[in-house]
Amino acid sequence: MRLYYSQMSINFLEIKNTTFVASKLNKVLDFNLTIKNEGDIICLLGPSGIGKTTILRSIAGLQKISKGSIALKGKTLSSETKHIEPEKRNIALSFQDNSLFPHYSILDNINFGAKRNRNSKYNFDARELIKVLHLEGLENKFPHQISAGEAQRVSLARSLISKPDLLLLDEPFSNIDESLKVELQLNIKKILKDKKITTIMVTHDSYEAFYMADYCGVILSQTMKQYDSPYNIYHYPNSIEVVKFLNRGILVDAKVIDDKSVEHKCLGTIKGNFVKKYPKGTLVKLLVQPDDLEHDDRSKLQLEITDRKFRGTNFIYTLKTKNNDLIPVFVHSHHIHQHEVEEKFGIKIPIYIDHLVCF
Repeated sequence: MRLYYSQMSINFLEIKNTTFVASKLNKVLDFNLTIKNEGDIICLLGPSGIGKTTILRSIAGLQKISKGSIALKGKTLSSETKHIEPEKRNIALSFQDNSLFPHYSILDNINFGAKRNRNSKYNFDARELIKVLHLEGLENKFPHQISAGEAQRVSLARSLISKPDLLLLDEPFSNIDESLKVELQLNIKKILKDKKITTIMVTHDSYEAFYMADYCGVILSQTMKQYDSPYNIYHYPNSIEVVKFLNRGILVDAKVIDDKSVEHKCLGTIKGNFVKKYPKGTLVKLLVQPDDLEHDDRSKLQLEITDRKFRGTNFIYTLKTKNNDLIPVFVHSHHIHQHEVEEKFGIKIPIYIDHLVCF
């Protein structure tokens, strides 16, 4: 069960009109974020160097703000005139780079976090976290004796065992081997949800954000462009800028022909439900995503394959239209006919896309 702070009209975390600055280029302007429910996981998504880490550092109190305010459970932590020191915030920040104490063993590094907060609604045992985060056998080693990925997991264990009111994760899986990453994401998400640990995580990986988060914020060009559920950000991006960042489809020229369809010069009539209504005759950019088109070898609409990517469970084919649009199409890898580059590829017609996202 989620805990709500609305009984007293108090949000769990509220960041209002805050500007975060690390340098002239690395800054985020007029940032707003409200977390109503204790235990929610928020992912801030954006390219490297956009200012995501600066936001975490400022929330943790490691960096002052010159505009706006940050409040946790109704208590102002930062504003233009106020700054609560980091050690008084009960906020844990797990850094992307190695922030371990070099003269402490791995076990002592983890247990150091346990000293921070003895009054909490949940408890962790260091041995439990060592097992869950696959750190067995490293307990008596020192930071210089372990890998970057292992150090990242130790930092995460130390943050968790400190029992923070708010957990901040800076690219927590960036140095972790792919073979271990999926399991760790599963384990960590379960811990965060079971213990109702409110978390803000930053990442440049949209797949990672979509799996981990209850809500995602997309930060581009120094502002938060969209804040919504992962499903809505993927299926209903609110700008061309967000579409291009997610890189999950292509924008093609089309013309609105009625309130349920558009016309594309090569693909023909495409029916669906408009996310935003446009007058008949409007020229638009239509978003076509890999799972929007269906494969049909018997179709009269045949497009040339220019590229094929194998993703294990599926292929993503890139198809070229007569007007040189390059359209990605998703096909399960167990499909009986695995098409080759330069072959023709059939698209089922008429085309129906559930939600027509246009700009």
